[in-house]
Amino acid sequence: MPKSERDLIKEFLTYIQVEKGLARNTLESYARDLARLEHYADKSAKPVHELTRQDLRKWIAELSREGLAPSSIARAVSAVRSFFRFLMLDGHIKRHPTDDLDTPQRFAYLPQFLNEDEINLLLAAPDISTEPGIRDRTLLELMYAAGLRVSETVLLKQADVDVHAGLVICHGKGNKERRVPIGKSAIHWLRQYSLIRASYGKPISPYLFTNRGKPMTRQFVWAMIKSYAVKSGIKHISPHTLRHSFATHLLQRGADSRSVQALLGHSDISTTQIYTHITDRHLRSAYDKHHPRAHVATASKKERN
Repeated sequence: MPKSERDLIKEFLTYIQVEKGLARNTLESYARDLARLEHYADKSAKPVHELTRQDLRKWIAELSREGLAPSSIARAVSAVRSFFRFLMLDGHIKRHPTDDLDTPQRFAYLPQFLNEDEINLLLAAPDISTEPGIRDRTLLELMYAAGLRVSETVLLKQADVDVHAGLVICHGKGNKERRVPIGKSAIHWLRQYSLIRASYGKPISPYLFTNRGKPMTRQFVWAMIKSYAVKSGIKHISPHTLRHSFATHLLQRGADSRSVQALLGHSDISTTQIYTHITDRHLRSAYDKHHPRAHVATASKKERN
């Protein structure tokens, strides 16, 4: 982060010490939480006072991924709110980026997910010069592309995948069927894998992913993903991490929660909303795109007259 001429965090800590007379432990807590924020700003190559609401969403997500308790995250966000209020009062910023910033509820479950760089590392881990490597790369690509549960993945049949339409039909909890679109990357690897399957001779298993001619088990997929995670230097991962990453990345890039709900096959929107602590950019994007007055800055000449 480019260093500003003034240490605004130090000024804020001095302010709350002198003006509010906070206890030493409280001051130390504020200092720790703001040090976390400053570290994030350094990684983002931004002055801390230029962080946006979207930046703060990502910061909260990082704290949850690092295993910080929801109550500790809520405390850190409270400190950051106070800091940005101070910056507004002191004239350093014109907008308060923490307005309506959601924080995880105390003791709430926060899904673990990979960032996009980690996803790329994981996808690149299989040795695609081998047939098992191509199969594994295809499986990983498809789980991430469609947000599949491991149980849905091992039950997929060749007939459930339409590479021409870019669709996969999966059977979720309660045998509920849903159709999920997939992107070009997953389609590419499905085509590569289909060439291998065609070379196996007959009879070919109807199941899409097999191990030695038999359908894969959930335990096999779990162990396979764990081994590639270790190879990639990624910790604390399970097959469900890919599903969490799928949902989180869609929301971060502007998808609305109802669409993500349908893609995940959630019957209740509240189950999907566990991901919305990550970002609210999709709400702003949806409003700007669809509200007829979103971009009207002034009244027309006719209205003024």
